[in-house]
Amino acid sequence: MNTRIKTSDYKMPAKVAEYVDGRIATLAKLLGADADTTRCEVELGRASGKKHSDHQWFAEIQIKRPGEKALVARNNESTINAAIDNARNEMRAQLLKVKTVRTNKVRKDAAKAKRLLRS
Repeated sequence: MNTRIKTSDYKMPAKVAEYVDGRIATLAKLLGADADTTRCEVELGRASGKKHSDHQWFAEIQIKRPGEKALVARNNESTINAAIDNARNEMRAQLLKVKTVRTNKVRKDAAKAKRLLRS
């Protein structure tokens, strides 16, 4: 998976870059064979207009696969690591939903073909 990390109003330390890479690697497992052609864009930084709020850090993950609609997960939290974790969890849920829908469609189509062959 091709991963790109962008920061906004934030100078990212090496520890955070490693943390992001580790978290994104878990998403690559859900993509399966599509992982080679998939692009993942991660944006990290401080949320604008929330300088004094508890949820001042944001993380946004976009997964773009050829021929499919892009999936986007965004989260604001009090720490950058918490924002990354929550955005990853949201993206994981979206990927699992897409995978389930695909599997159900394949099974339905196979059952329909089987019924047609029987009759």
